[in-house]
Amino acid sequence: MAEQQNQNQNQNIEEDLNHLLKVRREKLAELQETGKDPFKVTKYDVNVHSSEIKEHYEVWEGKEVSIAGRLMSKRVMGKASFCNVQDLKGNIQSYVARDSIGEEEYKEFKKLDIGDIVGIKGTAFTTKTGEVSIHAESVLLLTKSLQILPEKFHGLTNTDIRYRQRYVDLIMNLK
Repeated sequence: MAEQQNQNQNQNIEEDLNHLLKVRREKLAELQETGKDPFKVTKYDVNVHSSEIKEHYEVWEGKEVSIAGRLMSKRVMGKASFCNVQDLKGNIQSYVARDSIGEEEYKEFKKLDIGDIVGIKGTAFTTKTGEVSIHAESVLLLTKSLQILPEKFHGLTNTDIRYRQRYVDLIMNLK
């Protein structure tokens, strides 16, 4: 009985994953139809990494920065949002406001998925809570992630999926 429930639960999880993968592919097709193919961007100029901004904030405060990395989390709150971007050397928060980047670009930002690779240009600043962040002036989708990243704290618990998607597990557990 318990074995059958476990099997049904695994089947439901796989159906959910397949649906989410289908949605991501549909988003990619929509981007390509509108002429915004994320796989055609071959170069993006980065002038600093997240760890450098945080470690030498006094140098970068108020200056224009350009970073590129994987979108690890996104918190949309109406006209403004926060997102965390993980680049080669660390993780940094970015503040994305509709008034700063424009209404169309903000709509595109809200459609981004966790795992997408983005380029962010803006100025370094400190939030009210004291976190070093980037006030985005532009957000560019560099690559669309077609795979779903595992949960932040649990990683991939299903061993079958872990071995099939090992690279995804490595992305989440790099330190």
